[in-house]
Parts: sequence; structure tokens; C-alpha cells
Amino acid sequence: MNYKILYPEAFPVVECELQRGERIKAESDAMIAMSSTIDVEGKMEGGILKGLMRKVVAGESFFFQELIASRGPGTVLFGHPLPGGILDVDLDGSYGLVVQKDGFLAGTQDIQVDTKMQNLSKGLFSGEGFFILKITGKGTVFISSYGVIHPINLDAGQEFIIDNGHLVAWPDYMEYTIEKASQGWFSSLTSGEGLVCRFRGPGTILIQTRNPSSFTEWIRSMIPAGSSK
Repeated sequence: MNYKILYPEAFPVVECELQRGERIKAESDAMIAMSSTIDVEGKMEGGILKGLMRKVVAGESFFFQELIASRGPGTVLFGHPLPGGILDVDLDGSYGLVVQKDGFLAGTQDIQVDTKMQNLSKGLFSGEGFFILKITGKGTVFISSYGVIHPINLDAGQEFIIDNGHLVAWPDYMEYTIEKASQGWFSSLTSGEGLVCRFRGPGTILIQTRNPSSFTEWIRSMIPAGSSK
């Protein structure tokens, strides 16, 4: 499969060229346009139980789209609803990718998407809840974000602190802890940061340059109190 990411800095779109018989899976409603040789089907990755896990506990779609070049080669265009970036990540099968809710956009046919349960403290305080996505297999996965995706590369033993609302994805072998942004709770709350994640390398963390929760709060502040429309 050949592909390219069009308009990478402003409302990107992924253009995939599929050969006959090739297929790609994507989040529900990700397809924008496709050749007449392409078929689109709804699929439950891993069966009903895993579909329910994605929908109920992780807040993801129950079904994936599967786009198949059934009648010859063709082109598929897909994107995501947020004003943000799309990044392609190649997995070689030696590790998995942990992805925030709503971060998975699409993947080649040998990519598997599952839910991962965090431990109690991380589930309570990470901002992502108890369940996040884990992507494994060999192939290409497309990650989406709110704002541009920025990689932070850490050497072995190097530490970096990330605001929870800006996390997009990281390798499953990376160590991280959740802690207060400042030494005291009062300072953490009044600084506007609250809780952060301290990552330890080696590995590459993908962050988004905008915080969806902050944007939601800004939208709410612009709606007059008591407005019903």
C-alpha cells in the first residue's frame, strides 16, 4: 500500500493507494471518498466482547470501517473530525503503541487495536480513565490529534514531564508515573497544570500541541448562562 498525508499542517487528509485485495481499517466515519473499486464494511475487531469494551469503557466506536480493494486497485481518502494533525507510525511487531482515547484513526490490515486497563492510580488521575487503547502488530498506524503532533525523543534514563491533556501516544515499554505539577496541591491547582506524567526514556512520546479539555472549557465560557440553544 502506498500513501501520503496531504495538507499536513492544516486539516490533513490521508490518501491511500490500495492494490487489488488490499485492505485498511479505520475508525467509523473516517472515510471521506473512495474509488468505485473499493468496498466499505463495518467490522467488529476481536468480536462482540472487544467491541463492547472499546465502546463502553474506552469511549471508542463499536465498529471499525474496513475498506477493501475488491474489484481492482483504487484510492481511499480519510480524515478525522478535529482540527489537528495526523501522523503515520510504522510498527515492526516488537512493541505496542499506547494511544489516548480518540487517537487511533486507521491502520493497515495486520494492525490490531485493543483496550488496555491502567492500574488504579493511573486510571484515576491520568485524565484518560481506566482504559486506553493498545495497538500492536506489524504495519502502519495513523494517529490523529487536536493540534499538531510533536515527537519528543528521550535517551535511556532521560526524563521529561508532559501535561496529561497533551498526551497522544507512547511505546508500551516506556516507564511513566503520574504526579503533581508543583510540590504542593495548592500550587499545582493554582498554576493551572494539576497532574502531569513523568516519562523515562528510551522512547518517543507523541504529544498534541492543543488540549481538548481546555478548548471545551473555553467553548463553555462563551455560552451565556442559562442558554438552552
